[in-house]
Amino acid sequence: MTDTQDRAAKAATTTTTAGWTEPKVTALLVLADGTVIEGFGLGAEGDAAGEVCFNTAMTGYEEILTDPSYAGQIITFTFPHIGNVGTNEEDIETVNMAAASGVRGVVLKAQITDPSNYRATANLDQWLKRRGIVGLSGIDTRALTALIRDKGMPNAVIAHSPTGTFDIEALKQKAAALHSMDGLDLVPGVTSSQRYPWSETVWVWNEGYGAAGGARHHVVALDYGVKRNILRLLANAGCKVTVVPATASAEDVLALKPDGVFLSNGPGDPAATGTYAVPVIQAVLERKIPTFGICLGHQMLGLAVGAKTLKMHQGHHGANHPVKDLDTGKVEITSMNHGFAVDEATLPGNARSTHVSLFDGSNAGITLTDRPAFSVQYHPEASPGPMDSHYLFDRFIALMDEAKKA
Repeated sequence: MTDTQDRAAKAATTTTTAGWTEPKVTALLVLADGTVIEGFGLGAEGDAAGEVCFNTAMTGYEEILTDPSYAGQIITFTFPHIGNVGTNEEDIETVNMAAASGVRGVVLKAQITDPSNYRATANLDQWLKRRGIVGLSGIDTRALTALIRDKGMPNAVIAHSPTGTFDIEALKQKAAALHSMDGLDLVPGVTSSQRYPWSETVWVWNEGYGAAGGARHHVVALDYGVKRNILRLLANAGCKVTVVPATASAEDVLALKPDGVFLSNGPGDPAATGTYAVPVIQAVLERKIPTFGICLGHQMLGLAVGAKTLKMHQGHHGANHPVKDLDTGKVEITSMNHGFAVDEATLPGNARSTHVSLFDGSNAGITLTDRPAFSVQYHPEASPGPMDSHYLFDRFIALMDEAKKA
């Protein structure tokens, strides 16, 4: 604990008449059903509202907290010790470093300790303050996780006040009035505002990030909330990458003469985003341009060919999700972050299921039989997470190679 944290901890205690010191409650998590969970505040002061989910990853908390796919959510980490390797400027996944994080709050089991890592440049508590993320620690995160598993992801308000003063009734009303994630298009809050090129390649130990050289293919990436490491892997694979806003028209995309189109990850209800995204994807598919989608992009591809999506009970959030490739029989350990899924029962005849979650049997990948297009529900860029699925970027390159030969 730093000197600053130590003084804060001492200031946040009250002494009883018997001389016993009790820690003062300085943060609350107020669920939409009126449940109030008490803890100790960290990060930004004030309150924020969102849907509570849990993430089972043991590492990569900085990447998780800057993943635009978490817009509108409060993340509960099931791993008890979060923050012990600190934070740095290299592991942020939001493309715009100055942009506010989409995540609304964070819930931890243990207090944040001083970082113990040579790459650390800031304590997680300081970093959360700078990014405006409200945090809470000191609660039984196992019990909260069990509640989510039983009842689904609740709406809630997370509040932090160093004085311990809260208007609990007002917080309950705010939590109860929060709109369900169903029907919410959150992409406008995380997409880019203008077109831009990307050339940074993957991180190499003791060297940092590289820069792309000559490009074999031109890929246009539709930004629904894209992560940096996705763009790095595309650049690393020999692609000239042009990122366009989610609201780009079909004419805008096609005018760039792409060899391939990438559909990125992102937050919110895919059906809501699909009102403007689906026609663009359909125009791309009509011209048989190789297309690769992940996460929300997977759901967008499904919607574009006539399938439907559905809200999941607790979603998939973590870096340890087993997925089976139905074509090869291989099982991959994947990184996932989604609260909606493609309803496999609604897939049309030209869309074949290729991957399935071994946790709950939900669809985790499709390929089109009449178009050079495929997608997966998980995050093959693995930031954070295992690298089992990096081969999918090679598959995308192969599709573009084949299209050029035709």
